[in-house]
Amino acid sequence: MALIDLIEERVIKIPLKGQTKTEVIRELVDVLASAGKIVDPPGALAAVMERESKGSTGLEEGIAVPHAKTEAVKTLTIAIGISPQGIDFDALDRKPSQLFFLMLAPPDQSGPHIEALAEIARMTRSKAFCRTLINSQTPREVVELFQDD
Repeated sequence: MALIDLIEERVIKIPLKGQTKTEVIRELVDVLASAGKIVDPPGALAAVMERESKGSTGLEEGIAVPHAKTEAVKTLTIAIGISPQGIDFDALDRKPSQLFFLMLAPPDQSGPHIEALAEIARMTRSKAFCRTLINSQTPREVVELFQDD
């Protein structure tokens, strides 16, 4: 399953309201729960927070990819959040994170999870693509950007 197949307007939050790592993760889990993608939201949140406690998923250049394996989902799922002002996500480069890709996968499905992480890494290498994403005003704009890539 391609990453673009997972991205739909109802799993995108612009702008994120959260001001901390925990608030942003909770907000994105809530987005997935509202979209009917999670069977156990508290379990999903706990799994992501446990993974985050092992090392930050805040990468560089304003990108964070919080993720976890959890029984709370039946298949790979993703939520995208954008925080134009950025928040401290303990990123490798110590800069605020602005683009958040929350991914959840069942424990027995490593392949799609790894493929999606690789696809996010490929797409976000483009500074122009990231700038355009950060400046998106609606979930529809985000979906169109991924469809155009």
